[in-house]
Amino acid sequence: MNKQPWKIIVAAILLSTGLNSAQAADPIKIGSFLTVTGPASFLGDPELKTLQLYVESINAGGGINGRPVELIHYDTGGKAQDAVGFVKRLIKNDNVDLIVGGTTSGDTLAAIPEVEKEGIPLVSLAGAVDIVEPVKKWVFKVAHSDRMAAAKIFEDLRKRKLTKVALITGDGGFDKSGREQLLKLAPEYGITIVADESYGNKDTDITAQLTKIRATDAQAIINFGFGQTPAIVTKNIKQLGIKLPVYQSHGVASKTFIDLAGDAAEGVRLPAAALVVAEQLPDSDPQKPVLLAYKKQYEAKYGPVSTFGGHAYDGLFIAVEAVKRAGGTDKAKVRDQIEKTKGFIGASGVFNMTPEDHMGLNLDAFKMVEIHNGGWKIVE
Repeated sequence: MNKQPWKIIVAAILLSTGLNSAQAADPIKIGSFLTVTGPASFLGDPELKTLQLYVESINAGGGINGRPVELIHYDTGGKAQDAVGFVKRLIKNDNVDLIVGGTTSGDTLAAIPEVEKEGIPLVSLAGAVDIVEPVKKWVFKVAHSDRMAAAKIFEDLRKRKLTKVALITGDGGFDKSGREQLLKLAPEYGITIVADESYGNKDTDITAQLTKIRATDAQAIINFGFGQTPAIVTKNIKQLGIKLPVYQSHGVASKTFIDLAGDAAEGVRLPAAALVVAEQLPDSDPQKPVLLAYKKQYEAKYGPVSTFGGHAYDGLFIAVEAVKRAGGTDKAKVRDQIEKTKGFIGASGVFNMTPEDHMGLNLDAFKMVEIHNGGWKIVE
């Protein structure tokens, strides 16, 4: 009798048993809504790639407490109304255990009421301070806030003894929130706002507004915005022959901005996460090994890192560590553990959250950087 077929059958049974055992562990479902297409795609694209990269890595290592991780993602295209619809779908149809996203402040702020109503942990990757102030029970964020960015810029202006500033901002949620923080903080730093111009985030020429700024006695220009338009602003400043120091927000801390602005970007300063200058950090900096490891793993697969992908790294692993400490995916327990995050060394800084602080970063998490020879240089 030929016994070979029985060997095949036994092997198939064993394989099936193994698969059933692996499938018996319900996946931990992480939902995400990011802006992977549209004007803010250079933010959302590295965020999604980071989530996919590390979910794959986590699963290759056995998952979380033996459970695989399933990432369920929707692309908002930067449309706040779509973000709300996707968040509803993640919660009610996909039955996710927690959410990491969205990319933009507008998307996140629109989705918050649904998250709070349904009681599900959300770790936002967006910048507006309004996301966590006042504190919302179920909402956290990992990106540096617009208030921090304003303070960091004003600190640098004070060091340079520059007190008269022209503002120019876009019409998006992030831009408007940043403008509000700049106006609010200016008196604390002895800064006088001598111009306050704005543009539409789909505009292709900003020379009219910049011509008005040129006619003032401004000593520096601050452009608070994200997407492609800040690069247009930067190029228009050069084209008009304006020689003032130019500051951008952390919303353009990406090689994409440098590529879009070209040689006009030379000398522009902005607050940014340490990720863009990881190699320049001293070896004593606790973030350095974390940043270099993330940079190596990401760039091996996708090319140059950006601070926005770093936010996704932080959001994912703060959530993952919370699930581990909670011993499962009970939403209230996971929420409580996110709030208890202490000493987490991430790409954006060292996080220490509290019931009163659902971000957990201080101003030291920002580095003031200058664009120099098509790259980043620490200037402090």
